[in-house]
Amino acid sequence: MHRRSKKPSRRTPFAWAMALALITCAAVPAFAEPTRIDVRVIAQGAKFIGTSMGGVSITIADADTGELLATGTTSGSTGDTARIMKESHVRPRVLSTEGAAVFSTTLDLERPRHIRVTALGPLAQRQAANEVSVTQWVVPGKDVDGGDGILIEMPGFVVDVLAPPSHSDLEEGPVRLAANVTMMCGCPITPGGLWDADKFEVAAIFYRDGKEIATVPLAYAGTASQFAVEWTPPEPGTYEALVYAYDPSSGNTGIDQATFVVKSRKP
Repeated sequence: MHRRSKKPSRRTPFAWAMALALITCAAVPAFAEPTRIDVRVIAQGAKFIGTSMGGVSITIADADTGELLATGTTSGSTGDTARIMKESHVRPRVLSTEGAAVFSTTLDLERPRHIRVTALGPLAQRQAANEVSVTQWVVPGKDVDGGDGILIEMPGFVVDVLAPPSHSDLEEGPVRLAANVTMMCGCPITPGGLWDADKFEVAAIFYRDGKEIATVPLAYAGTASQFAVEWTPPEPGTYEALVYAYDPSSGNTGIDQATFVVKSRKP
C-alpha cells in the first residue's frame, strides 16, 4: 500500500512569534514586586507599644504554608495622646502620627499572599506579654502602609510585683505586697487620671498548697502606677500571691505573681 508522506506544517509568521513568546514566558520566572507592609500595635484602651516598653516582636508568615516572610520589632513613641485618647474617632480615623511606633518591612511578592501577622509583647515586660495574630491578603506592589497600616490591638495590663521578691523567706507577721501596674504601652495609672486608678480593680489572690485562702484589694500607694497592701498570712508555710489588674468596663486583665515562704518565729 502506498503511504502518503506527511506535508510539513505551515505556520504563519504570527503563529511562530506566538509560539516563541510562550516558550520564553515559560522559561522566565515571574518578577517579584516590592510591597511595603507597616505594622502597628496599640494597647487596649491606651496608646502604641514602642521603644519605651521594648517594643513588640512582629512575625509575618504565609498563613497557608507557614513560610517565614519577615520578622522585626516595633520601635518609636507611644504616639499623640490627644489624637488617640481625646479626639473623637470617626472611621476611618488614623491614630498614628509621625514617630509613632511601627514595624516596617518590604516583601518581594510574585503573587498574592495570604499572610499571618503575629505580635508578641511588650518585650521589656515578659511576664505581661500577650500574643495576638491577624491574617490579611496582600497583592504584589499594593503597599499596606496607608493610615495605620496593619493595626493590632494588644489586650492586657503590665503588672509587675515589686515586693516581696519571689522565693523570699519572711518572718511571721504582716507581709507588704507591692506592684507596679501600667497600661501595655507603659502609660501611667493614677486616681482621676486619663487612665483612672479608681476605675480599675487591682487585687491579690493568695494561695497556700494550691488552695485559695484570701483575696485582698491593693490600694493606690501615692505614686503613679504603684499599688500596695499589707496582709498577714494565717500560719507559716509557702504562699503564692497572684496580683491582677482588671477593667470592669472592658474585661481587660493583666496578671503577675510571686511566691514567698513564711517561717515560724524563733522562740
